Amino acid sequence: MINRTHPLPLTRQAEVLGISRGSVYYQPRPVSGADLKLMHRIDKLHTEFPFAGSRMLRGLLVQERFAVGRLHVATLMKRMGIEALYRKPNTSQPARPCAAWLCHDGTRYTPICCESCP
Repeated sequence: MINRTHPLPLTRQAEVLGISRGSVYYQPRPVSGADLKLMHRIDKLHTEFPFAGSRMLRGLLVQERFAVGRLHVATLMKRMGIEALYRKPNTSQPARPCAAWLCHDGTRYTPICCESCP
């Protein structure tokens, strides 16, 4: 994509590609050894307690003598693609009724399945 030896300036190459100039120069920082150790432990705890969020995981890590805060745990969870399994909103709402639940056969309405309604 970006060729640093090309005679066209890097700013112009970025403009042609439609990317920001800052992303051309960006060098990601490597993950520290302490964070790798922490991420490994978070992964183990998440497989054991998939319902645990950042607050509960932080408590479990503090019990294991890790000095870590909830926001750092949440950041690492986000980086690893981990999220707690819990009930999402509106799960207690009843399902929508069938559009053709009552069919009129001429004399009365009868509850039948949607597929059998003419």
